[in-house]
Amino acid sequence: MKADTSLHAIGRRKTSTARVFLKPGTGEILCNGRKFEEYFPRPVLQIIIRRPLLDVEASEKFSINLLLSGGGPAGQAQAARLAIARVLLKVDEASRPTLKKQGHLSRDPREVERKKYGRHKARKRPQYSKR
Repeated sequence: MKADTSLHAIGRRKTSTARVFLKPGTGEILCNGRKFEEYFPRPVLQIIIRRPLLDVEASEKFSINLLLSGGGPAGQAQAARLAIARVLLKVDEASRPTLKKQGHLSRDPREVERKKYGRHKARKRPQYSKR
């Protein structure tokens, strides 16, 4: 990969979208212009995002800029994980077996079911009254 180029990929989860831009660097991660630890204060979410980088041993080789939108913190973190895994494949196709075995390349297809009329939520019914 050339020094001036940056690779990008998109990851989605629930209603969240993550666009990742990867370039050679020191391992710094920015999320919507903010520091990674500031944007995701929960350690669990930080681990989710860093996992693909740690699995292919590339956490100190690249600088990552994430543009996140939609959903909540957990959905955004999982979307970012997928996007980072996809962009790492563009860097080195040989890392596919490792990423696939860990489940980083699978898009979780679950979405929120829409609310139906006459119901409280998607499936919850009004209380039944016999008399």
